[in-house]
Amino acid sequence: MDRRKELQMQYKEIKTVAGVYQIKNTKNQKVFIASTRNMNSLNGKRFTLQMGSHENKQLQEEWKQYGEAAFVFELLEPLKIEKDDPYFNEKEALGKLEEKWLEELQPYGERGYNRQPSR
Repeated sequence: MDRRKELQMQYKEIKTVAGVYQIKNTKNQKVFIASTRNMNSLNGKRFTLQMGSHENKQLQEEWKQYGEAAFVFELLEPLKIEKDDPYFNEKEALGKLEEKWLEELQPYGERGYNRQPSR
């Protein structure tokens, strides 16, 4: 088997974990809550902050102000996937899980970087 096919097989075998994560500023305890279908993509989120192109401008500004060392990335809760349920909608379930954490932590205003949902 050639190296390329071997790497492709290894990639297909990698288990992805969907879930809700937070980026926490350890200087002022503010948090940014979000969800992802692949927790391995958090390196990409870190990279966008390092490059100054994160979509959340307030988080980006404080990243620039306090530096990368002031922030930690943490998995809050992995998504439990219902493999036996043929109607399981991963995207919908992930949205509900994120809503649960937003409701619990209320990361708005002085407490965080998320925008208050309009009701």
